[in-house]
Amino acid sequence: MCFMAVVAATMFFSCQQSDGKCHIQGVVKGEQFEGKRVFLVPFSGSKTAETVDSVEIKNGRFAFETDVMQMYKILIDFRFRVGVQPLLVVGEPGEVQVIIDSVSHAVGTPQNDSLEKWKTRTEIHNRELYKMRMYIKDLQGRFDTVQAKYILQRADSFHLVYKNYTRQLAKNMKEGVLHDFLKDMFPLTYEKKMPDGSVKIMNADTHEEVKSEE
Repeated sequence: MCFMAVVAATMFFSCQQSDGKCHIQGVVKGEQFEGKRVFLVPFSGSKTAETVDSVEIKNGRFAFETDVMQMYKILIDFRFRVGVQPLLVVGEPGEVQVIIDSVSHAVGTPQNDSLEKWKTRTEIHNRELYKMRMYIKDLQGRFDTVQAKYILQRADSFHLVYKNYTRQLAKNMKEGVLHDFLKDMFPLTYEKKMPDGSVKIMNADTHEEVKSEE
């Protein structure tokens, strides 16, 4: 009997993998969300009745199914989402396990696993960078400009490591929804309009002009 149950579960999972659809299986932490609605919203593009899906949370669970390969946000009804972290999820074929909580997670497919790692790294980065910026503000308030400048340089270096991590992750993925999401997050250059009307190409990290090769 146990063997048959395992076979049935394996066949069910295999069917989900091969039907070309993204099956999102979600759990919501907190009894207060029972009976509330959760939404699957395209990250970009129009948000209409045709593109936004919603279901009711029952027994702390919900499920979505989509065959559109794109980035989505999973959101609790805005009237009840205080203290709940919105979640990015990639709609790619396979089963995605989702937990909605103060810190939300999504794993189960290659791109969502990579997105989860990037999200964890991003949260650590943002938390530490915030601490450094608050420390800089405190030092400036005490007119300790030398130490403030030193910590600012450390913060800039710390942020550069994170930017390069994001760039490399996008480069390694080569293509796909997550690649497209990450690749333009930290461009290497930007255009700067000069007072005389000319436009210069600047390095986005050093803010110095990129000299053209002759």
